[in-house]
Formats: sequence, C-alpha cells, structure tokens
Amino acid sequence: MIEKAFSTPEEITEIYNEIGKKKAARPVHKQLLLGLLAGSFVAMVSQGSHVAVHTIANISIARTLSGALFSTALVLIVIAGGELFTGNTLMVIAAAKKRITVLSMLRNWLVVYCGNFLGALTIVTLINISGQLNLSGGSLGGYTILVAVNKVNLPFHSAFIFGIFCNWLVCLAVWMSSGAQDVAGKILSIFFPIWIFVISGFEHSIANMYYIPAGILAMQNPEWVTAAIEVFGVTPERMANLNWFTLFRNNLLPVTLGNLVGGGFFVGISYLIAFGKLDPTDPNYYWTKRQEAKKIAKEPQK
Repeated sequence: MIEKAFSTPEEITEIYNEIGKKKAARPVHKQLLLGLLAGSFVAMVSQGSHVAVHTIANISIARTLSGALFSTALVLIVIAGGELFTGNTLMVIAAAKKRITVLSMLRNWLVVYCGNFLGALTIVTLINISGQLNLSGGSLGGYTILVAVNKVNLPFHSAFIFGIFCNWLVCLAVWMSSGAQDVAGKILSIFFPIWIFVISGFEHSIANMYYIPAGILAMQNPEWVTAAIEVFGVTPERMANLNWFTLFRNNLLPVTLGNLVGGGFFVGISYLIAFGKLDPTDPNYYWTKRQEAKKIAKEPQK
C-alpha cells in the first residue's frame, strides 16, 4: 500500500484546528521561550543573508541569493521547533471554529511577538559586540545601515501592502509544510514561497526586528556610517530618520498589520471558507444545512 505524500487542503484545515488548540494551550512561559528561539533563528539567518549579499551590486542577484538562504529560518522553526508570530496568524482558523477563544489567540500572538522581539534583539546585540560588521572594511556595517534606513523610510501604505504579500506567502509555506508527510516535503514546501517573498522585497515584521535594530546600533560606529554614505550612497537626511521610534511607527506598525491580514485573512479565513468542514457544534451548522437543502430543492429535477 502506497502512503500519501501530502494532506489535502481539507485535511490541512482540520490539522490547523488541532495545531491552533495546541498553541493556545501551551503555557505562557513556553510560548515566550519558543518565541525567543524563533526570533533568534530569523535574526541569525537574516545576518547570514547580509554577509552573503553585501558586496553584490546587482539587486536581482542579491535578492535571489538572499531569498534562497532566508528559507532556512522557517525550516528551523518548523522542524527544530519554535513559535513565530507571523505563522501563528493561522490560529484564526481554530478561533473561527471555536476550538479556542479569541482571547487565548490574542494572548499567544502578544507573547510570541514579544518573544520573537527578544530573540532578535539578542542576536542584534551579540553581532554588534562581535565586530562581524567590520567585514569587508566595514562594508557589512554600512550595508546593515542601508537596509534599515530603506525600511524606516517606506511609505506607510507600501509597508502595509508589502506586509500583506509577505505573510500571505509565509503562511502558504507553513500551510503546505503542515500537509507534508516527511522532512524533505516540508523543506520543499517552505523553500519556494519564502524565496519569492524575499526576492520581491516584501516586509516581514519579525525579520525587521533584526534588520532595523541592527542598523540603529551600527550607526554608533563612525566607520560603518562612513561606509553607508560612501559605498552605498545613504544620505545623512535619510539616515537621520533611523531610530527606535521610527522602527515602530514607520515599519513594525504597518508591517505587523499587513502580516495579520496576509496570513489571517488571505490564508486562514479564505481556506477555512473554502475547505472547512461543517461541524454540528458550530452555531451556524443547521442554518448552513438548511441553506444547502433550499438550494437543492430549487434545482430542476432531471
């Protein structure tokens, strides 16, 4: 007998009902710890992608390479274990099906988001202390500033829309990996959507918890600031807009909202409507069944 290599969309919808219940039931201290680990994984991969591409002038080639590397972050989280805020937006499925309360979902989002931020800041601090940004005569530090400056200078609507597209793809990767039956299948399911989101320059709130704070700290080093100006053409005016306040107002706020819409609505709610099974415990179950019966009754008899 040949075993199935993957689950159907209907089966994945039911799988995510159970995943949502497990995530909501996990003790808060474990949610925070797993969030910290996931934030650290994303930050380490973000830094690694910077090292790989900071000397590549062609943006298309740089993003293609960076995207291929960045999928490692979600692979680590899914297979090794971790809690990622953006992926957890799919908990709306379990909340909509009343398997968990909205309050428990929101608590998970808040705790995991804070854990992701702590994990990212841990890596930011260690990388800054390590001196790794001196690579290529300080160009890596200059590139780190460049990326952060570009992110906080995005228009609000652009950051919001890029956030939608990003987490639409991220949650599709999570969705498909949930349906894969082996490790290789999970890795392949994750790789291509993540690759495309990075190539496209879409915005991921948790990755930005590394990129922007890393740029803020890098500005404390005059050599890295000089590299940002002379090598990458960052103007002092744009650089002046990079600080802790603009991290939240200009980027994390619109990007996080966009991530919620992209993952929660365009994947979670959309697929629940398309593939969710009727549940007799749902308040709308009998109403839905009556509507189906009326529709059948109106169809012409053959």
